[in-house]
Amino acid sequence: MDESATWRLPESDWYSPRRLHDCPTHYSFPQAYRQKLIENLSLDSQGRPFKIMVFRGSPKSSRKSIRFVDELRQEVAAIFEKDCKQTPYRCIPKGEKRVLDAPRLRNDYYSNIMSWGINNILAVALGPELYLWNSEDQAVHKLLQVRGGNDWPTSVTWSEDASTLAVGYMCSNLQLWDVESSKLIRSLQGHSGRIASTAWNGHILTSGSRDKSIINHDVRAANSLASCIKRHADEVCGLKWSTEGNRLASGGNENLLYIWEASKMSSSKFLHRLSDHCAAVKALAWCPYQNNVLASGGGLSDGCIKIWNTEKGICINNIETKAQICGLEWNRHHKEILSGHGYSIRENQNKLCLWRYPSMTKVGELGNHKSRIINLCQSPDGITVISAGADETLRFWDVFGPPTAGAGNSMVSDLQGLLSFRTSLLR
Repeated sequence: MDESATWRLPESDWYSPRRLHDCPTHYSFPQAYRQKLIENLSLDSQGRPFKIMVFRGSPKSSRKSIRFVDELRQEVAAIFEKDCKQTPYRCIPKGEKRVLDAPRLRNDYYSNIMSWGINNILAVALGPELYLWNSEDQAVHKLLQVRGGNDWPTSVTWSEDASTLAVGYMCSNLQLWDVESSKLIRSLQGHSGRIASTAWNGHILTSGSRDKSIINHDVRAANSLASCIKRHADEVCGLKWSTEGNRLASGGNENLLYIWEASKMSSSKFLHRLSDHCAAVKALAWCPYQNNVLASGGGLSDGCIKIWNTEKGICINNIETKAQICGLEWNRHHKEILSGHGYSIRENQNKLCLWRYPSMTKVGELGNHKSRIINLCQSPDGITVISAGADETLRFWDVFGPPTAGAGNSMVSDLQGLLSFRTSLLR
């Protein structure tokens, strides 16, 4: 896959004396500094070439040499300072790496119709059909099509090992598919309404429905229903298991966020009931480098990203984005989080916004969607994020890429930005 404009960490940190011992041997110093070093290693204090083995030890010449070293230090510091000011903190991508046409993608805030497995295959539901797109060879395969006009996939989630694809439907069906053979493995029962959210935790598949219930299915068992929880007062529109699998976050259309402990879910006893949001809680993401930290995003009437300490059940940060939050993705390479937005009456409409963690200061924004973003998901390597928009496009952003050093990155960024608007038909 061709790489688009990447972002750079600030190189100013390498110039700090306290970090000098950490500076890698292959680091490329500024050209102006290298030239100044060459000149002052080969010329004396009067600008004449050094003569080898000539004694220059008089007190007068020593004082000149000391002054000369001080001047050299000042000049080098000035060069470094100038170079640091010219180096941006991050180079925002000029455009998408790729755009896929996604006809019949439904404009439904509550649906979660996209998942990227560790097999590097993207599963996406387009109306009544579900397609698989191989990111390595760009091959497209239609896995299924629902007959009749009243049903369609509303949630799509790969298992952790990408051996199974879970598909939830508008008419309360929940299916497991073997993608290798393109065969339906089994159907799971228990819901009576739309299943818009699903999440895997090993062999446990958790589903949330418009019927207000959360069901844990043990897919190994003949009778898969392991537990059923009915605490939400409205549709369950967000589910996310922690990386360790010991906690589940569930968001509801009644504006509530619940934190559950895996060991106590059969008793329907929650760890925390959090009511700080004032709109539906769909967007959920567990922090990859702080196990007990969860990010949640509220709907249009809320527009806030809240960062939670789930051990204590307290909100440790709150950012008003002034737009509907449809998705959240943590950057695994740097301490940042990306938010995808929908409707807004003020700002950030249809945008992707990058926030630095834990300060939650805004790094920048990007986006060319002509309508609201419905879902976000990221690649298995944690570099690329896909945004699915109501404008029936999937846009690929290399927003989480590792930093690159060296000159010429801005030129590459501009060129790749111009070349990024390549549109392909998904099906």
